Amino acid sequence: MGVFSSFMQKLGLFKDKAAAAVTGTSSAHAGELPAEVKDAAPAADAVAAAPAAAAEAVDVIAVCEALAKANPQKLNWKTSIVDLMKLLGIDSSLANRKALAQELNCPAELIGGDYSKMNIWLHKAVMKKLAENGGKVPADLLD
Repeated sequence: MGVFSSFMQKLGLFKDKAAAAVTGTSSAHAGELPAEVKDAAPAADAVAAAPAAAAEAVDVIAVCEALAKANPQKLNWKTSIVDLMKLLGIDSSLANRKALAQELNCPAELIGGDYSKMNIWLHKAVMKKLAENGGKVPADLLD
């Protein structure tokens, strides 16, 4: 399972068994999410163009805000890829962020040296990819 798949799983974007089989996850994990997080996902018919892997459009902001409310750390997850990964319980180590960068086809010149540029690129790329896979992400987090 790739690093990005962890984002999909943690945000509840894997809703059908075919997607779960491909990534090694199961829809039973959705039951582990707090009630506020599950309530943040609107019905599938609200988003007619959602990808096949997502049975419902998941409000990424609502899910993250519910998780942030329950988290004792003050995380700047709306702009920091490290904080977003921490919020979702994903390994935020440099090695894992480099793996995510390669998985999402980050430009080679951003991987290495000044990692702040890679991190900014990663956050935008993750938000864009979540939106492409059925996540409801506001425009201000996509640019």
